[in-house]
Amino acid sequence: MNNPPLLEDLRLFCTVVRKHSFAASALELGVSKAFVSKRIALLEAALQVRLLHRTTRSVSVTENGDIVHQWALRILEDVDQMTEAVSTARISPHGLLRICTSSGFGRNRVSPAISALALRYPSLEIQLELLDRPVDLVGEGFHLDIRIGDVREPNLIARRIAPNARVLCASEAYLKQHGMPTKLTDLAQHRCIVIRERDQDFGRWKLNGPDGIETVRVTGPLAANNGEIVHQWALDGHGIILRSIWDVGPGLASGDLVRVLPQYQQEADVWAVYPSRLSSSAKVRVGVQFLEEWLNKPRHVV
Repeated sequence: MNNPPLLEDLRLFCTVVRKHSFAASALELGVSKAFVSKRIALLEAALQVRLLHRTTRSVSVTENGDIVHQWALRILEDVDQMTEAVSTARISPHGLLRICTSSGFGRNRVSPAISALALRYPSLEIQLELLDRPVDLVGEGFHLDIRIGDVREPNLIARRIAPNARVLCASEAYLKQHGMPTKLTDLAQHRCIVIRERDQDFGRWKLNGPDGIETVRVTGPLAANNGEIVHQWALDGHGIILRSIWDVGPGLASGDLVRVLPQYQQEADVWAVYPSRLSSSAKVRVGVQFLEEWLNKPRHVV
């Protein structure tokens, strides 16, 4: 190998793998599609392997491309951490910090915190993506996931940064028409608005009550994969929802929503989740600490 691959070409390659598109990668990086294609060709020439399958619609990694991608992620992260170790990053962190979280929580709680974080640490370049689906942090190149609910992956570090719980509620109009449930099994006969969002089981609600953890299967005429839509449907009187207290708290306080079966709730604390190799990363550390402080301020209570 006469010309070893350039770090920036490896970084660009990782972006293409994540975006599955030259055009989308070019848009994110602020360069032309021709530039992306040229740098990938040079990287393939340097490594003497084909890295990508190209079609008119998308690109996908070859077997060799997958190997290079895994190594590139490790190499780039090691370079970032080396830079932090020998610079002022321990005092003033810098570089790219990619954060993901769910859409409703991201818009209402995380995005204002990111705005304040960017003001405090102007050397950080922060990218926030809102995703209502399970996320592969390592494979998708994220440094930090702000997650509500369980963390099941043993290879990730999880730090609880704010308390939260999901509660049952509905509009007064719905309860006047259909009655107030008196026991958990009553929910099976009610119109429940189900959601498929991150860690939630679709149509299967597991709640903690007087007798411990209980599970009930629920159905209803409406379902969605977005919490804000489900919340609005409950306000419109369509049924009972299981939503985080950070979301429905104002509606419960105003009377627009009524708590159902208040002796039951579902634990759903807020967690900062990141790969174990980033445990010493200054940018991840300050991001987690800042978000924890922000979410626990009285005016931002989760």
